Amino acid sequence: MKVLLLGSGGREHALALKISGDPLCSHLFVAPGNPGIAQCGTCVNIGVNDFEAIKSFAIENGIEMVVVGPEDPLVNGIFDFFANDPALQHIPVIGPSKEGAQLEGSKAFAKQFMMRHRVPTASYKEFSADNYEEGIAYLAQHTLPIVLKADGLAAGKGVVIAESREHAQEEFAQMIKDAKFGDASKKVVVEQFLSGIELSVFVLTDGQSYKILPTAKDYKRIGLGDTGLNTGGMGAISPVPFADAEFMKKVEDRVIRPTVEGLHKEQINYKGFIFIGLIKVEGEPYVIEYNCRMGDPETEVVMPRLKNNLLSLLKAVADGTLAQEEIQEDERAAATVVIVSGGYPGDYEKGKVITNIPGNNPAQIIFHAGTKSDGQNILTNGGRVIAVTSLASDLQEALRLSKQTAASITFEGKYFREDIGFEFVPTKS
Repeated sequence: MKVLLLGSGGREHALALKISGDPLCSHLFVAPGNPGIAQCGTCVNIGVNDFEAIKSFAIENGIEMVVVGPEDPLVNGIFDFFANDPALQHIPVIGPSKEGAQLEGSKAFAKQFMMRHRVPTASYKEFSADNYEEGIAYLAQHTLPIVLKADGLAAGKGVVIAESREHAQEEFAQMIKDAKFGDASKKVVVEQFLSGIELSVFVLTDGQSYKILPTAKDYKRIGLGDTGLNTGGMGAISPVPFADAEFMKKVEDRVIRPTVEGLHKEQINYKGFIFIGLIKVEGEPYVIEYNCRMGDPETEVVMPRLKNNLLSLLKAVADGTLAQEEIQEDERAAATVVIVSGGYPGDYEKGKVITNIPGNNPAQIIFHAGTKSDGQNILTNGGRVIAVTSLASDLQEALRLSKQTAASITFEGKYFREDIGFEFVPTKS
């Protein structure tokens, strides 16, 4: 099977490695890819939102499946673009329709969907320029802290947790009046703050049945002990120690099944991954957000622990036969440490030469997230540069191996968090 994978980050490298090793895969193309991904398949210089160029490439190269890594092309409707074009509609696209992608593309859509299908989530209200003054008054009497979310896609930066009402009103004004996040914050969702511990649950669905993939927990903050600014993700672990069978039964019964059944009842075409961001509050699961694709850096711990042939699962999604598949998980723990550019998530420089990148082995994989090649050297080309994933019999050893390798890879200004998984491993005395 000839497969086209869209994307260029660590998530896509993890997907590319899994797909390229699948017996069903005859050739993997990745658009646009990166130097690490180039070791798994053929990189082609096409942007993920350039649908016409993707169409031409797919036809000319006999592509038999398109796997979408990032959210942008899904929210922009690549599934519908293929489904509505007679020259393309025979090629399955792994990912939801434009309407289904609104689970991620619009916080208000997702909240309304959860309310309709009684999926547990924080209470909320939504505001825009039309009811701006009502929003200001609502914030003035809201319990603290207050969560404000830009309705649309804001590259993971559209969430503010305000510790005072004044700060909440200031952020609210910046979002709606000053377009702090552009069109994404034309509408703002104000949420009840939930206190607990977070995790990510990944579901693969063919629109009727579903399969639950290995659980993961990522670490968004730049600083030790989950302090400082939010990032795209500084590391991840899998499995999640507190996500035991009892808790996961609650997640499946109260969240996953109502979500998949709700999509089906509303005739929303959804064939792909559902990323459910959860928080465990006093033993109970609540949904923080939905994403319409795999997470990053969670994919870098989930895919190494998935023993199934990924392409076989994706073909079952396309064929509507996912119910016949059984998920097999590696019993080992996986831990990812992300190495980032100095200054990230603020301003940072690109083009730094990276040295001491080791080769992959059965216990450790190096995923390229933001790299490029000048023909001789691998250079930094993003805020998050490389993700080091290790597998071991326990989480503590997997973390030790990943941190050890992260320390040995070098480039000017590099930084990584040395406390990924800190809640679950003994601290140094």
